[in-house]
Amino acid sequence: MKSLASSPCLRLIPTAHRQFNSRQSSSACYIHGFASPLTVEKELRSSFVQTAAVRHVTGSLIRGEGLRFAIVVARFNEVVTKLLLEGAIETFKKYSVREEDIEVIWVPGSFEIGVVAQNLGKSGKFHAVLCIGAVIRGDTTHYDAVANSAASGVLSASINSGVPCIFGVLTCEDMDQALNRSGGKAGNKGAETALTALEMASLFEHHLK
Repeated sequence: MKSLASSPCLRLIPTAHRQFNSRQSSSACYIHGFASPLTVEKELRSSFVQTAAVRHVTGSLIRGEGLRFAIVVARFNEVVTKLLLEGAIETFKKYSVREEDIEVIWVPGSFEIGVVAQNLGKSGKFHAVLCIGAVIRGDTTHYDAVANSAASGVLSASINSGVPCIFGVLTCEDMDQALNRSGGKAGNKGAETALTALEMASLFEHHLK
């Protein structure tokens, strides 16, 4: 069975975000023209089938103030990861997260992200940890090892710490794919992943305590 982490530029995000991103292609993109938080909030909530007897719970994108985020960023392929980081920080600020509530931690590569994310999650200082990296296929199987380890490391960090650790590591076939997904024609995945972090942080803070 083919590894999920080794698929080109695969990144798992909530269905509601995917639906919203597909609708936004005919309008302004996240980086160059943000939709208002209220508009995005309505998009997220409209994706649920509502019934009178069932209570639906989801995180909010309009309650970002007061939430604290850590961003773990891999230096390897820094030309890509810096763009992803910029997209994430810009998104947090657009959704009312204060700069003083964002902490950026740099690590050598994507392999090292998991252990740092787990430590940050267990610290009790953050509502969510955003994990950013870029793994690009080369001539050896090293790509597969790093991509799989990064994905499992972030998942383990989230489960072991009890704090949402969001997977924002690009796994791409070449540099062009990575650049297209860090502010190019495919958008900025750092910005999209920041929205996932916002929603999950809100869900845990306001509904799952």
